[in-house]
Amino acid sequence: MSQRKVAIIGAGISGIVTAAHLKNAGFSVTVFERAKVSGGVWVYDERLPLEPTYPSIEASKGEEYTYSAAQETPDLELLHAPTSPCYEGLTNNVTTPLLRTTLNAWPEGTEDFVNNQVIKEYIQDTSRHTGVEDLTIYGASVTTLEKKDLEWNLTYRLLKKGDTKGEYRFEDKTLTFDFVSIASGHYHAPRVPDIPGLSEWKKQWPNRISHSKAYRKPDGFKGKNVLLIGAGTSSTDIAREIGAHANKVYQSARDGLFDLPTSLLPPNASRIGEIDSFSTANLKTDDGKNKPIPSTIKLKSGQSLCNIDAVVVCTGYHITLPFLPNLHSDTTDPSVASDTILVTDGTMIHNLHKDIFYIPDPTLAFVGVPYFTATFTLFEFQAMAVAAAFSGRAKLPTQEEMRREYVARVESKGLGKKFHNLRGKDAEYVDELLVWVNQGEGERIGGHTEIWHKAKAAQEERFKFLFEASKLIESTPIILPAC
Repeated sequence: MSQRKVAIIGAGISGIVTAAHLKNAGFSVTVFERAKVSGGVWVYDERLPLEPTYPSIEASKGEEYTYSAAQETPDLELLHAPTSPCYEGLTNNVTTPLLRTTLNAWPEGTEDFVNNQVIKEYIQDTSRHTGVEDLTIYGASVTTLEKKDLEWNLTYRLLKKGDTKGEYRFEDKTLTFDFVSIASGHYHAPRVPDIPGLSEWKKQWPNRISHSKAYRKPDGFKGKNVLLIGAGTSSTDIAREIGAHANKVYQSARDGLFDLPTSLLPPNASRIGEIDSFSTANLKTDDGKNKPIPSTIKLKSGQSLCNIDAVVVCTGYHITLPFLPNLHSDTTDPSVASDTILVTDGTMIHNLHKDIFYIPDPTLAFVGVPYFTATFTLFEFQAMAVAAAFSGRAKLPTQEEMRREYVARVESKGLGKKFHNLRGKDAEYVDELLVWVNQGEGERIGGHTEIWHKAKAAQEERFKFLFEASKLIESTPIILPAC
């Protein structure tokens, strides 16, 4: 019997741990990574990404929209392999003991919180240490993935330099596989909301309005009044970074489920309400040089915000699988998604068993889908589950059983991003996976270590304290200066 072949899309931590465990299970593994190095979101690149459109609506065209907004002569290297949203000061917000995989230890003396460079080096060292580096095709952007008969046909594109300086050409190749695991991550296609007037502001003052994916350093915000749209991780991180440089920071929030506590904000930052519209009454061709934007922002509370120098859109990213266009349906409401569709509005992936296996065809699996978890370790347990299922060590439930469990989970958790939310539930999720995996043959897989559980308890205590502190701050209403 010939060696079974598996394709892994993505060489971030989720792709590397998946490739390693499948390799150890005896599979022929090929990893496709469109960047020149492994590391995923932790690879810092000073180059700014190509601009998204304002607004960005269709998830299936998330990155295509980014391309269409490029200059007349776009940077083909950026088109082929967009930069990650990693900024110079990015650190982990989950301690390193919670991120230690079974495949590789952190260097001795590694602190709990470290710079992105340290994490990138850990991921790349894990790739080398496990032999995954030798199985990876770099610069390979997957363009199409299609199941024909019993095989997956995967087409990838390479960007080749021509004979003439500055000349490039594309080269497409197709390979076949028995199994595919998608580990391409969340942070590719910026989600830009359709707020009235925002697109007009972007057109009029393009250098003043940006998505958080383009944030790199705090220097450019010195003495500025900055509006951050959104109150999640990227917004709060940017607020903390630019706080020491900016004059005033406003963070607009919708009181969402995933808003971070206001106690994390710097002293010169204020949490304000949801934006209603950006006024287009005073649009001017002159951007005022170092003067504030000569227009106002209306909040849904009725208050107005003015004298803003810059706006950073921190509203996250679309989930997008551009190489699987037939499994996208942009016009379908998530509540009526079919039993085969994967992505509708870009807020979740439909029809996955345990956030991993595609129910209609479990030879397609995903690693790295859940949010709000100790990412590295949880993704490795998902990788172990993929290796167990693909190898036949553990037998998946029937399609009918997986469907029933999925429907019950939708009814319990709801749709959208919260469907993949594992905040406070990641240990429970891993235990469920291992109960299933360990019913099969072979050596039992152990769960989280005692060190992990102690670090997790400490993290939960930290967050509990921060949220309690935020209640005192949020009890004081914010009064904006008159415009």
